[in-house]
Amino acid sequence: MEAQATLKYIRVSPQKARLVVDLIRGKRVAEALGILQFTKKRVTHHVEKVLRSAISNAEQKAENLDVDELVVAKAWVNEGSRVKRIRPAPMGRAYRYQRRTSHVTVVVATPEEEE
Repeated sequence: MEAQATLKYIRVSPQKARLVVDLIRGKRVAEALGILQFTKKRVTHHVEKVLRSAISNAEQKAENLDVDELVVAKAWVNEGSRVKRIRPAPMGRAYRYQRRTSHVTVVVATPEEEE
């Protein structure tokens, strides 16, 4: 049994989000939540939110599911849209910069389906 959750348009760059998502991929759900609780990154709050949502989706799909058996089968971060901004520069010029967004997806599955 497999369940998935996605959080879109998080205001963090995909490169920074991938650092956290790589920590939990392939781990058991309880272990992944523990890792996220003690990781000092801003995006961990969002990744934990997505993981809890995926667990909840799995519980909704199967009534006789043991949550402790679930494993983070897949987890990935895609790049979202970029918000373009302008910063004032010397001599009346303007420097353009981009604020990146991310889409985080987490898939949890029972261990026999993971392979």
